Amino acid sequence: MSDPVRLETGEAPGVATIRLDRPKVNAFDSAMTECLAEVVDAVAADDSVRAVVIWGGPRVFAAGVDVNDFVPFGRAEAEAFSRRFNAVLSAVEHLPQITIAAVNRYALGGGFELALAAEFRVAGDDAVFGLPEIQLGLLPGGGGTQRLPRAIGITRAKELVYTGRHVDADEAHRLGLVSAVHPAEEAYPAALEMAARFAAGPASLRLAKRAINEGFDRPLPEALEAEIAAFADAFTTEDRHIGLRSFLEHGPGKATFTGR
Repeated sequence: MSDPVRLETGEAPGVATIRLDRPKVNAFDSAMTECLAEVVDAVAADDSVRAVVIWGGPRVFAAGVDVNDFVPFGRAEAEAFSRRFNAVLSAVEHLPQITIAAVNRYALGGGFELALAAEFRVAGDDAVFGLPEIQLGLLPGGGGTQRLPRAIGITRAKELVYTGRHVDADEAHRLGLVSAVHPAEEAYPAALEMAARFAAGPASLRLAKRAINEGFDRPLPEALEAEIAAFADAFTTEDRHIGLRSFLEHGPGKATFTGR
């Protein structure tokens, strides 16, 4: 039996795909969660990977957490589950590489929370998003109550969390949840193309991501310190020399970067 999460490479230089593959609907159980954690750790340590696409295949992104696991839970088990799932999704969020979720069909519950942990979301026109936990007498436990308001604003997020309703691809685009909507069969190729553009970028992309992530929730003076540190670090990169030399000799947009 194949792993429920695997790392795929070769689609484009510097791009890796985190492929979810647990029949029938990529619902997370503890084994799949731990497998995702292992794959994310491997990606984080691989300097040859500069951009990552997260994809569940053409039939479903991830339809949440396996609800059967919840039936015997008491408070202690629920807290332990939420802490672990949050830790894994936070590891996704803090990957040094640029991350893009390519969503076909359902991204519900924990699947939606995984997509929210990515920096960008590209949707097929068949995509459906939602946090239906409230309909089970529960609430999101993998960051949904925190990342969704940061993505679309607190009032809109509360409406989606409180009702548990589904959002189709067009509404998700209007809300700013997804960067683009494509015909279903083009969602993954579009995400790969986007990832390839980032993978061809300079090492300063990672530093820009670090500055934004570190500064986002801090008071402005502290956030500016994160930017200052990242800006200074950019001057230690090989790509800094390549970019400046190319600009001075050939004008903007002509540099070929190494990612170092």
